[in-house]
Amino acid sequence: MPDLVLWDIDHTLMATRGVGGELWAEAFEQVTGVPLREQASVTGSTERVILRETARTHGVDYDEALFTRFADALGAAHVRRAAELRERGHALPGAAASLAALAERGVRQSVVTGNVRAAAEVKLAVFGLDAYLLLDDGAYGEDGEERPELLRQALVRAGAGAERAVFLGDTPADVAGGRAVGVRVVAVATGKTPASDLKDADVVLDSLVDTAQVLAVVQA
Repeated sequence: MPDLVLWDIDHTLMATRGVGGELWAEAFEQVTGVPLREQASVTGSTERVILRETARTHGVDYDEALFTRFADALGAAHVRRAAELRERGHALPGAAASLAALAERGVRQSVVTGNVRAAAEVKLAVFGLDAYLLLDDGAYGEDGEERPELLRQALVRAGAGAERAVFLGDTPADVAGGRAVGVRVVAVATGKTPASDLKDADVVLDSLVDTAQVLAVVQA
């Protein structure tokens, strides 16, 4: 088994079924005073990048203070609407079983996600996934703009070498980020990206439904 398994969150472990987008729009209008017309592309990106590009298209000046206010507002919105998130969203099939099986084998697990930490914590908690994860070892939207930055930060926090770590994600950005830092990458085709576009990963899974298969590819 590896020393550390890192997980992307959205579309790898769970789906928010539209709630995430609603909360994002709510936080954007709260901190900018401008109703959201169109959000920048979110697939594989981080909140910092999404906010900067969305602000630009709305004629709003972006700076670090704006991101800090937005992160606070987005986290608070997730807390307020946690019950709705639980009702409308769901953990993806096999996610909890895969996390539990790795935890039972003593594998340290955390997350690498473009979500701000407060939002990530709510999402994981409402679906009961946080119990398997050492969240202080992870990396979040506050920690950088691109996946390699986040992965390196998580490795440092966990005190793990890249050669003994595995990263599971669902986007080409996840795959490229893992390659850039030298971690083994398992792509899961449960998001918007078809399996054929994730072929640069070490392994591509259709889903996490087969727990034995997940364990096998993680420890290969």
